[in-house]
Amino acid sequence: MQQINFEETLDAIIQRNPRYHREAYIFLREALDYTQKMVAKGGKDELHHVTGQELLAGIRAYALHQFGPMAMMVLQDWGVNACEDFGELVFNMVEASLLAKTENDTRADFKGGYDFFEAFRRPFLPTIEICLPLEEPKPTRV
Repeated sequence: MQQINFEETLDAIIQRNPRYHREAYIFLREALDYTQKMVAKGGKDELHHVTGQELLAGIRAYALHQFGPMAMMVLQDWGVNACEDFGELVFNMVEASLLAKTENDTRADFKGGYDFFEAFRRPFLPTIEICLPLEEPKPTRV
């Protein structure tokens, strides 16, 4: 059986579909590894299939860990603007035999996963507490 060369296969994917930056695919592969470790049963190092929703949660956690408040900007620079884009990346890699899927996995698993602003920017925005006076001050006479 011939070994699949990740870099060459990635080049072919990008040539067919240049919509996403090469780094988006590399990030997705790393985020999948991160997610598999995150959801591993009993803390074992054995890999198991993750669902689209599990992967989205892992991608979010990994992006925040890697890029902090710049996560949304980095992802957008790579052409990733919504969870559906992660689904496209995954299935581009599945079609190129870089990832595997079950018969139940579909692109729709990634539809409407989370709002990017809420997921990647909101955690870093300052919280503002507005203190209003209880009573309006009365003018003083001198």
